[in-house]
Amino acid sequence: MNNEVVITCAITGSGDTVGRHPNIPITPQQIADAALEAARAGAAVVHLHVRDPETGAPSRDPDLFKQTVDIIRSSDTDVVINLTAGMGGDLTLGPPDNPMAIDQAGTDMAPWHERVSYVDQLRPEICTLDCGTMNFGHGDYIMTNTPTMLAKLAEAIASYGVKPEIEVFDAGHITMANALIDRGLIQAPPLFQLCLGIPYGAQASPNMMRAMRDELPTDAVWSGFGISRLQMPMVAQAILLGGNVRVGLEDNLYLDKGVFASNAQLVERARQIIELMGARVLTPAEAREKFHLTKQV
Repeated sequence: MNNEVVITCAITGSGDTVGRHPNIPITPQQIADAALEAARAGAAVVHLHVRDPETGAPSRDPDLFKQTVDIIRSSDTDVVINLTAGMGGDLTLGPPDNPMAIDQAGTDMAPWHERVSYVDQLRPEICTLDCGTMNFGHGDYIMTNTPTMLAKLAEAIASYGVKPEIEVFDAGHITMANALIDRGLIQAPPLFQLCLGIPYGAQASPNMMRAMRDELPTDAVWSGFGISRLQMPMVAQAILLGGNVRVGLEDNLYLDKGVFASNAQLVERARQIIELMGARVLTPAEAREKFHLTKQV
C-alpha cells in the first residue's frame, strides 16, 4: 500500500464532453481557475489540455497553452503543471468499405516538433508521452504513436529538461516504454500513468491494474486511473497496489449518480478515500521529490 499519495487532477481533456456537462472548462481562464481550485482541494499535479474558446473543441494552439499556464504561474497557489503532448496523433479512417476516405475533421496528424512546441516554450515540470497506438473508442478513430515518432518525442522532451509522464493504455504500451528506457531516451526513474477503461484498451479492473503494475520497471513511480463510474474504485485500488492517483473531469463527469462534479469536488472525494484508508496526501513540494522533478520557471 502507498501511504503517501500524489493526486493528479486532469482538468478538461480532449474528449467530446462539452455538451455532456454544464461546466466543462473551455477558455484558458476557466481551465486555469479549475486547476487552481483543484490544487487548493489537494491536487499536487494538474494535467492540462486546452480547448478552442469559441467551440470547445480540443486544441493544441501554443498561445492557449501559454495563456493557461501564465495564469496558473502568476497565482499564489503552488501546483505541478503537467501538459499534454498527446495531440497531433489523431487519425480517423473512412468507413469499412472505404477506409482511405480519411475523415479530415477528425484527423490531426502533426510532425513531432509541432506536437511539443509549447512544451519547449513553456517548460512545464511534466508532459505526457502516450506510449502506443490503439483503437480509441467505438468508431474509426485511432490514436497513433509509432515507435519512431515516440523515440523522437522522448528525445525532444528529455532535451527540454521536462519529465515525461508515460501514459500506457494497454500492456503493449509498457513494452514500448521499456524499449525507450533501454535506449536511454527516458531517464530513470520513469514516471508512468496507467490509463484504464478506455475502449479498447486495458479494462479498469483490479486484476488489470495489478498486472500492468507488475510489468513496470522496478524503479518506476506510477499513478493510475479508471474512467467514468470506476474513477473512485480505481483510486482505492491504485493506493492498495502502491501507486498514486488521478481524478478529474477529463476522465469522469459525475460526483455521484446523476450529480455533475467539478474538478475540485473530485479531488476532495479522492482525498477522502486516501485519508480514510490511512494514507496521506502529498503537497506539490513533496510530489516533486517523489516524482524526481526539477521545478522550472
